[in-house]
Amino acid sequence: QNHPPEPDPPPPVYKMRIFAPNNVVAKSRFWYYLRQLRKMKKASGEILAVHEIFDETPDTVKNFGVWIRYKSRSDTVNMYREYRDTIKTRAVEQMYLEMAGNHRARWSSIQVLKVQQVADEDIRRPRTLQMMDAENIKFPLPHKVKRSYFKKHNSPFKAKRPVTMWSH
Repeated sequence: QNHPPEPDPPPPVYKMRIFAPNNVVAKSRFWYYLRQLRKMKKASGEILAVHEIFDETPDTVKNFGVWIRYKSRSDTVNMYREYRDTIKTRAVEQMYLEMAGNHRARWSSIQVLKVQQVADEDIRRPRTLQMMDAENIKFPLPHKVKRSYFKKHNSPFKAKRPVTMWSH
């Protein structure tokens, strides 16, 4: 024979990692996604905690793979993108800016499915692969305004236009 059910079983706890600019937007997005995944609304639940998660090593450059789903003008599209940055949140910020520029995708139409650190040998995209060549990578500064060492000579207005080309 079955045991009688408990009067109040403990409710399930849901956990999500959401990239948002502040707590209010994060809570709103939590309820938006939970409504899609489970038959649950804000009135029948409560948010237990909201925590900002910080990376362990924010001083080293890492590769991040970002899996997203976004709603384009005609269809819903799944994508995988790669970025190099020191922390996950800035890699996701790069993704939002790039999607806005290249695909005209608004912040509200992009869903971040997963963000994961990717090893150097697992990089797929040529734009990220070109940064792996440590011996041949160069970041030249072709134009630089020469400034005087003494502050009294650094005025905002000069009599002649500065020469910014550096010849080596």
